[in-house]
Amino acid sequence: MKKYLYLGSDVSVHSGDVIGVFDIERTSVQKSVNEYLSRCQKSGQIYYVSLDMPKSFVVCEECTYITNVGTNTLKKRSR
Repeated sequence: MKKYLYLGSDVSVHSGDVIGVFDIERTSVQKSVNEYLSRCQKSGQIYYVSLDMPKSFVVCEECTYITNVGTNTLKKRSR
């Protein structure tokens, strides 16, 4: 049975595709994270789950999702 992680706004991803879940406020101060997100943006591999203030980003095999759901909530949902 496949498990899915709900990211908000009717968007779910297969939990097996999730590489990592990161707090956007804590990690975006790092140059490497900003470069990664910029590369994803330029190559069309960023998907904005919501237009609300982003709290986290979820790196998956195919793309990166930016969501207004916090990392603690996503962690609870993954259980």
